Amino acid sequence: MFHQILTHYALDPAQYLVQPFGSGLINHTWKVSAADGQDRYILQQINSAVFKHPYDIAQNIASLGSYLQQHYPDYLFAGALPTATGDYLYVNEQHEYYRLFPFIPQSHAVDRVLSPEQAFEAARQFARFTHLLSGFDTRLLKITIPQFHDLSFRYRQFTTALTNGNPQRIQDAAALISFLQQQQHLVQTYEQIKKDPGFRLRVIHHDTKISNVLFDDRQHGLCVIDLDTVMPGYFISDAGDMMRTYLSPVNEEEKNVQLITIRDDFFAAIACGYIEELQGELTDTEKQHFVYAGQFMIYMQALRFLTDHLNNDVYYGARYEGHNFIRAQNQAMLLQQYNAKATLFNQIISAI
Repeated sequence: MFHQILTHYALDPAQYLVQPFGSGLINHTWKVSAADGQDRYILQQINSAVFKHPYDIAQNIASLGSYLQQHYPDYLFAGALPTATGDYLYVNEQHEYYRLFPFIPQSHAVDRVLSPEQAFEAARQFARFTHLLSGFDTRLLKITIPQFHDLSFRYRQFTTALTNGNPQRIQDAAALISFLQQQQHLVQTYEQIKKDPGFRLRVIHHDTKISNVLFDDRQHGLCVIDLDTVMPGYFISDAGDMMRTYLSPVNEEEKNVQLITIRDDFFAAIACGYIEELQGELTDTEKQHFVYAGQFMIYMQALRFLTDHLNNDVYYGARYEGHNFIRAQNQAMLLQQYNAKATLFNQIISAI
């Protein structure tokens, strides 16, 4: 398999070693090392079950890369490399889609946010990406995952599951269902945002977990990677997903909800890194909704996990009985903890 792929990129397969790489859950990724031991490339197979139109992803990344090369040639953009025939995807006879990226030397990624400094650097990098692309026409971007961060759509899926889902699971999840229904005002706020001229559609990454930032040896951010979900969107997606995944010392898989806490200094780091980098870009209305961004993303993920549980785990799957219910409980607790800090967090935002 790898012999054929490397050949299409005009590389001699005998000169390279291909090994599994990273911890991503969607695409399959390999590191391609040269015979001298140096890491040269990252090879990735696109999960076409999630991304239905891989050529749209390739077109998006190529368009963004072209814009940045023209306007900000010093920006480190981790775009795909062309094949020997100039294509940005290699497709084999099994209709599997592959692309090759340059390996960024003296760089590394992390899987967990261990300090406010890391949170600040990550927030700054995601904001910088959006800032540099502020002049890019978002209408040129293809939608790679329709309704990905559409909270109204996710709530409708949830209510449909309450009607058509597993009756026993619905009964057993009554308390959690009630809590999420009580948070429906967050959906109403999202509907208002879509109509508010104070909110701007921007080039948004949509997947701001810490592993999608490359750091140098001094722990300074270099750039953002994994651009498959880059689409037009609102800043609340990127800022909110950082809050959802950075603020608690434990992740969404934690079963003991007592371990779920909100770290105030990490929130301040995210807010400072993101807002300072986008200073002059964010409107007053957007800044006033910065705290809402965390509620938006945490609530949406809680809805998605519980919806899948009620639908017998058809989307995320489950590694054990009740897996998605545990995840939904986890996110519901995170939302409760976050809501309790809303006043403090608004004060932090006002001071930036």
